[in-house]
Amino acid sequence: MGAVALEVGCGRGELARHLAATGYRVDAVDYSPAAIAAAREETPATNSDGVGQIGTGTGTGTGTEAVADDSVVTYVHLDIERDALTALPHPAYDLITFRLSYAFVQDRTRVLHRLRERLRPGGALCVITPVADAVPPGKRGIALDEEEIALLAAGWDTAERHDADGLALLVLRGPLRTPVAYGNRGEPAPHALTGAGAVVTDEAGRVLLGRSVRGLWELPGGKNAGGESFVRAAVRELEEETGLRAEAADARLVAIVMDEVHGIPRVTAAVRIAAHSGTPVVREPELIQRWEWHEATDLQVLAGGLFVPSAHVLETVWPGSLPGLPPAHRHLVVEATPS
Repeated sequence: MGAVALEVGCGRGELARHLAATGYRVDAVDYSPAAIAAAREETPATNSDGVGQIGTGTGTGTGTEAVADDSVVTYVHLDIERDALTALPHPAYDLITFRLSYAFVQDRTRVLHRLRERLRPGGALCVITPVADAVPPGKRGIALDEEEIALLAAGWDTAERHDADGLALLVLRGPLRTPVAYGNRGEPAPHALTGAGAVVTDEAGRVLLGRSVRGLWELPGGKNAGGESFVRAAVRELEEETGLRAEAADARLVAIVMDEVHGIPRVTAAVRIAAHSGTPVVREPELIQRWEWHEATDLQVLAGGLFVPSAHVLETVWPGSLPGLPPAHRHLVVEATPS
């Protein structure tokens, strides 16, 4: 088999057809049925003998069109965040591309982990994205800022960057599984350092983490209000930070973790929330840039750093998932069950 490429967010298929014309077999996916339909209409339908042919694709859509020589574009209606990647026509790729689509992926870190597992040895993942400084303030959602670009490039053996006309082109090769770094957000103001970390999972068992403005991943949670229990603090902070709603009856205190930061004792309650409703949104942008669902198996190689109290809470729920944590005293209250 020759070189195989995957384009994520193919739109009307311009890049997919260009890659096919250069010799790739191309799987072009998009979450929009209208985009896939338009791409198929604009792709000449010929086989390698020049005979018109439309075959059957895979995933939630159908349609295969040959474009030049023996190069073929297969258009597939697929939501790269929510649909199973087993729906992709090929198990591995020499090239994976995001053209102006990466910023629209909500759980981009998890998606990147899964896609880079499908790169053939020597393969490359390419992202073409607008840069935040080059777009109007009202269009920030279509672009990546420098911190996001640096996070995207982390965890690769080589990361090349080229800039032109407000766009950044990143060529990433050699995915690495480097241990996650642990960090703090700076010296706290003097106060009683007590708070709760809320462990919330989606229907697939993925845990919710926020990317903080201080450059670390962390759980929803925060300090107790006066006279407030750890459980109620976790439920309240979850809604205030993410918009997710939970009842105190569906939350339980799993453990108390004690460590110290800058010489000040710190107490963090690990609270497991078993049921919730809603969709996570950024409600405190001065603290959190975005929320993403993460696989528990990715935590120990999470690029971008993990807030230490959150790491201790996660280790309580998934023992052994985060080796090398800074020292702490952990006092179990109930058995953690991450299901």
